[in-house]
Amino acid sequence: MTTPTNKTLDLNEYPKPPFEEQSQDVPGLASKMVPVPDHGETSYRGTGRLTGRKALITGGDSGIGRAVAIAYAREGADVAINYLPAEESDAAEVIKLIQAEGRKAIAIPGDIRSEEFCQKLVKDAVEQLGGLDILVNNAGRQQFNESIRTLSTEDFDATFKTNVYAMFWITKAAVDYLPRGASIINTSSVQAFKPSEILLDYAQTKACIVAFTKSLAQQLGEEGIRVNAVAPGPFWTPLQTSGGQPQEKIKQFGASAPLGRPGQPAEIAPLYVTLASTESSYTSGQVWCTDGGTGTL
Repeated sequence: MTTPTNKTLDLNEYPKPPFEEQSQDVPGLASKMVPVPDHGETSYRGTGRLTGRKALITGGDSGIGRAVAIAYAREGADVAINYLPAEESDAAEVIKLIQAEGRKAIAIPGDIRSEEFCQKLVKDAVEQLGGLDILVNNAGRQQFNESIRTLSTEDFDATFKTNVYAMFWITKAAVDYLPRGASIINTSSVQAFKPSEILLDYAQTKACIVAFTKSLAQQLGEEGIRVNAVAPGPFWTPLQTSGGQPQEKIKQFGASAPLGRPGQPAEIAPLYVTLASTESSYTSGQVWCTDGGTGTL
């Protein structure tokens, strides 16, 4: 078992723009980014806040999902991650990190744009984990487009299938397995509240996630299941470098935030831990934002 240590971090220690141009094919790999994102591999230290819990995380191979998977394992949870087959190399690293903590690690590759696969994903996760206490709907699709005139129905549909339909299908399949005290955490975005002109379809899906979270929290409250969302600002993940932003924006990504840089996935994972833990037992229907000081929410 690894023994990472938390440390006091100088805010200037993380990379700041300008960054070099770097384009990847969708879905992109964290291992090919320059600089490689920090997911907490060597810094996150758990304190047993999720001991014995069982979690399913979509998009768990890289970015925010990877950081959450590492944090959950180090907090004592068994973890199943979903990802696309093209992301297998990143996913294999995450599985090893989870196993290094002595926790059960389940890899379930597949495309969540299929309702049939989403149902199978939940079933397989429950069977292999031996139950389910935490569901993190994190996987997302983001492809910039300059104009509604060039945004195709195919791309619009793919974004909604990945970001909205999959969340609905997976959550619907999971609720019958979730016990009292379970937690559902969805990944929204500051784009839900301050949309960019080049992310017309993506911003809409993130607003949908906010409404879904607040409505479902009311539905499931009597069952003792909490539903919350996290709304990240600019975070350094493959989502950005594989078509999420044009290359000229990648070079200055995160520069406009008051902290002068993009966030690293390791810096947001603790929010997902807090929302999943029993310490937040009265927190439901909330959207927690972290955006480097802009104060979007």
